[in-house]
Amino acid sequence: MPEPNKTDRAYQAIESMITFQELAPGSLVSESMLMERTGLGRTPVREALQRLARERMVEIHPNRGVFVPPASIEAQLKLLELRRTLEALAVRLATHRALAEQKRQMLEVIEQFSDDVLDVRSFGAILKRAHALIVEAAHNEYLSVAMAPLQGLSRRFWFAHLKDPESELRTASRLHGDILGAICRGDETGAVTASMRLNDYLVDFAYATLNPSY
Repeated sequence: MPEPNKTDRAYQAIESMITFQELAPGSLVSESMLMERTGLGRTPVREALQRLARERMVEIHPNRGVFVPPASIEAQLKLLELRRTLEALAVRLATHRALAEQKRQMLEVIEQFSDDVLDVRSFGAILKRAHALIVEAAHNEYLSVAMAPLQGLSRRFWFAHLKDPESELRTASRLHGDILGAICRGDETGAVTASMRLNDYLVDFAYATLNPSY
């Protein structure tokens, strides 16, 4: 894989800060602070923020700063409604369009998911790679644009509300591994069914943040 450019590095760093709440929900931060935290210049940080704003991870307020919006359960459930349909389409297309190299990388990710010593941050990187591979294998750039905010925002909500990381990481590993495995086998029905099971899990998880006995 090619080395990320400065804008990609800034995006990855800031997105990680938001996902793992190093930038607190509801906080207002400055470009200069983000430049200091990432070690990158104004242009890549500004370009990364524009991308994050398109994905609704931040709101840019000229002359005031960059706002990190809270992640609400209402928003999570709404985006999961849309993600359910689009992800099913993505895995359906990926089943038929994935290249041999993409399937090789998916099998590699499945192996990484099986690592029992994964910490939350390492898992986050693997999860992002799994999401990206599925969308890339669909070979539809419009789908990629639509899926990026849905996956990014739902990942953020999930990580922010983990109560039992060890158990939840195992569950998420299995569910994502089932999707990738079905794609690699060319099993369209299995891939779509697995994507629906993942969505059901994420919806149940969201409701459980309101009512732990759900």
